[in-house]
Amino acid sequence: MPWKTWSAERLGIVFAVLAALGFSFKAIFVKLAYAVAPVDAVTLLTLRMSFSLPVALWATLWLCRSAPPLKAKEWGLLVVLGLLGYYGASILDFIGLQYISAALERLILFIYPTLTVLIGVLLMGKRLEKRQVGALLLSYAGIALAFAHDLAVADDIHNVLIGAAFVFGSACCYALYSAGAEVAIRRLGTLRFAALAIIVSTFATQLHFAISQPFSALVQPVPVYLYGAAMAIFSTLLPVFWQAAAVQRLGAARAVLIGTLGPILTIFFAWLLLAEPVSLAQLAGAGLVLAGVWLVARRNGSP
Repeated sequence: MPWKTWSAERLGIVFAVLAALGFSFKAIFVKLAYAVAPVDAVTLLTLRMSFSLPVALWATLWLCRSAPPLKAKEWGLLVVLGLLGYYGASILDFIGLQYISAALERLILFIYPTLTVLIGVLLMGKRLEKRQVGALLLSYAGIALAFAHDLAVADDIHNVLIGAAFVFGSACCYALYSAGAEVAIRRLGTLRFAALAIIVSTFATQLHFAISQPFSALVQPVPVYLYGAAMAIFSTLLPVFWQAAAVQRLGAARAVLIGTLGPILTIFFAWLLLAEPVSLAQLAGAGLVLAGVWLVARRNGSP
């Protein structure tokens, strides 16, 4: 196999691109599922997380064979982060996708690095650097352009406002999750933390479903199951492992920078598979958001 002779850096770049591709396809799968049946957000998220659960359980058992048991504080942190991340951020995101385009959803979600900076400033006493101020201005100017594009092509402006609010709430949840995940990963390791967080999120999602939906809601057309399984495998599990492999070989900063391909990939596949319109304003907005994320992610003096 040719890839066996590749350098660690080259492999890391491939893994980072694959992770960006997988994460970017989540909104596409959600939109495709909504198009084939009147499935609600809670049910679709339940399918995604339930399909993810067996692999997460297996990974946890494998990774925990020689790992020390978790302390009460670590369990508490896991529960909080699991509720914020794959459950809280995901349910708000899935609801938002009922109202707005996949391209706008991805761009709004992608501002979470700048939100993480703000969380550090407001809650952790960190100082706001000049380049971070520039990153915030670029990112939110980009969102404004993309938002204007969606308002221009929307049949119902009210729906765009509702959907954008839900997805922004999702980005806030994910930023909180990201800020806390740094602490958890240092203690547990990337893959162990990700697997345990998926397990916590799955149980929270299933409890939400049991309380709010009849079990008959799980009876869906075959394509909905296929899209749920695709989300679980290609847009949840594999990207987590690919991203971990990329970070191991490239470092977190470079892996994040390559991950900025995600919104561009979402815009392209939303146009190709969902027939979503693309405009120069939207592309310019995407460029500004990516520039903002680049400013946040890059290290001082790094290219």
